[in-house]
Amino acid sequence: MLIFGNSASGKSTLAKYLSQKLGLAHLDLDTLAWLPTSPPQRMPLDESQLKVIDFLEKYENWVVEGCYTDLLEILADQATEIIFMDLSIEQCIHNAKSRPWEPHKYDSKEAQDSNLNMLVNWIKDYKTRLDTFSYDSHLKFYESFQGKKSIYSKNQTYT
Repeated sequence: MLIFGNSASGKSTLAKYLSQKLGLAHLDLDTLAWLPTSPPQRMPLDESQLKVIDFLEKYENWVVEGCYTDLLEILADQATEIIFMDLSIEQCIHNAKSRPWEPHKYDSKEAQDSNLNMLVNWIKDYKTRLDTFSYDSHLKFYESFQGKKSIYSKNQTYT
């Protein structure tokens, strides 16, 4: 299963819930899309692709989430389902401002919060960007997928 959409659209929350509920291996593409540099730099695509392939070889049942259409395309043929988290820009900004600390991405909550303005601006640009992270790229990926697919336009409460 693939879950994708704008930053702070609820991808990680949904993926963690489904991973626990259904016993699926969980992969957050953020963990293999970036080099450990400051400022952050995107890992070369071929290196990220190898990590994705390694994940697929290790796990038969999985949920993968992220905003990287170039990486999602590697997984599309093996995905049983896709979910496009198509929330409003305003809802994504609200989610970003209220998200808990993500220790797999940041050394501290303070470090995460220091990136909030950059993240909010990134979220605002979602529908005007023309890159692999954009609304246009996600919509094209969604439309071209031939299997089971859904669009979520609001977050759910998971228990």
